[in-house]
Amino acid sequence: MSLLKMPDASVYDPNRVLDAIIARLKLKNDAALSRALEVAPPVISKIRHNALPIGATILLRMHEVSDFSIRELRALMVRADAREGLLA
Repeated sequence: MSLLKMPDASVYDPNRVLDAIIARLKLKNDAALSRALEVAPPVISKIRHNALPIGATILLRMHEVSDFSIRELRALMVRADAREGLLA
């Protein structure tokens, strides 16, 4: 059994995850996302500005409300241009 690691800081992009969930749930903004995830608005802001990583608890909550799989959410954490380089 292999353990999955968080993406390297050089390729980590939490905005892709947040934007994907907002789109999936048809939310208006980060404030609506914070209500959907049942977290305080500053938590979303800190994640978006790379001041707070997406931890296990919020990752599970994102999975629960969005129906994205954990694998999909983790894949969204990697910048699109970096992901292509990782897959090559």
